[in-house]
Amino acid sequence: MSGMIRRLRWKIVGISMLFVTLVLAAVFTGVMLTARSSLEQSSTRQLEKALRGEGYDGQNGQPCFVTEVYSSGTVRVMGSSYYQISEEDLLALVQECLSQQEESGLLTDYHLRYLRYDGALSIRIAFTDSTLEQSALRAMAGNLLLIALAALVVLLGCSYLLSGVAARPVERAWQEQQRFLSDASHELKTPLTVILSSADLLAESAPAEEQTYVENIRAESRRMKKLVEEMLTLFRAESVRRETAFSEVDLSDVVTDAALRFEPVVFESGRRLLYTIDEGLQVSGDRDALERLTGILLDNAVKYAPQGTDIRLTLTHQDRTACLAVENGGDPIPPEVAAHLFDRFYRADSSRTGTGFGLGLAIARAIVQNHRGNIICRSQEGLNRFSVTLPVLRQKEAQ
Repeated sequence: MSGMIRRLRWKIVGISMLFVTLVLAAVFTGVMLTARSSLEQSSTRQLEKALRGEGYDGQNGQPCFVTEVYSSGTVRVMGSSYYQISEEDLLALVQECLSQQEESGLLTDYHLRYLRYDGALSIRIAFTDSTLEQSALRAMAGNLLLIALAALVVLLGCSYLLSGVAARPVERAWQEQQRFLSDASHELKTPLTVILSSADLLAESAPAEEQTYVENIRAESRRMKKLVEEMLTLFRAESVRRETAFSEVDLSDVVTDAALRFEPVVFESGRRLLYTIDEGLQVSGDRDALERLTGILLDNAVKYAPQGTDIRLTLTHQDRTACLAVENGGDPIPPEVAAHLFDRFYRADSSRTGTGFGLGLAIARAIVQNHRGNIICRSQEGLNRFSVTLPVLRQKEAQ
């Protein structure tokens, strides 16, 4: 329960933060584009004044200098005292500018902005330093980034608090549903026990022609009692997180015991159980719950594996996890069905209804989640595989 609400809260936070980030990115991008355009326009106005022969000293902006290139190849420079440019660099700069198609632009290698005017007798080119312009943009970008990070941190906290308010009705509804499930299951156990006892007594004295009806009552009562017990098991698995009561469990022993217990069942059903189990895998958990998990997966395979086929059970150590897998042949499970197999009371179709109530895999998922693990179902190459991964504490060396 707490895990589901926590995931819901973080989902709300994630969606909120995504939209906020997109809005901030759009606003700050607009601010940066506007600032850059404003600085470029200011530099262009300064260059236009320089081309007219005024504003070289940069009283209202960066100092400028102008080169005038005549058709004879002569280059005349005006207002270049601020820049201290050598004749060689000046000629290279002029050649670079003349090679540009645009009449204005930025020469990044020289950190200069230029504006060119093609006259009848000469070409006049005005230059100004772009360092201040770029520094202003970098400073503004840094400030905006700091503001954005601070805003995101504040909004993250606010979003998390508001997500708690938004998730509270969901949490309350879930708790009421779980309470109803638990209360109803408890209340149903007593009358079902009475019905079964009465049916047993009635079977001893009922005439032969009525025995069929009595047996129907007993069968359906037993079925209902089993359903109630599974509902209670699911409720406990989903609502009670007993990490404080967890102990170190030898998962290899648990799975081996379950395999040995199911071998006669699998054999009598006309199938064969093959298993490979790594020794000494230690996990933190509830031994009874892990035994029930293994039994659910094996029972599910026995129900749906075709006659005469093999059921494979494996327990392996992979990185820092224990991987428990049960594999059987049969009709492939479509992905859209596999996505709902662990839902309560879910039935895929008439070919997979079996004799259960659709609670076994839901209980298995609840047990796995309670042990901070993961369970998935995959179907490929004619095999249906249920895989469980659980965190491993350590692996004991084989004796």
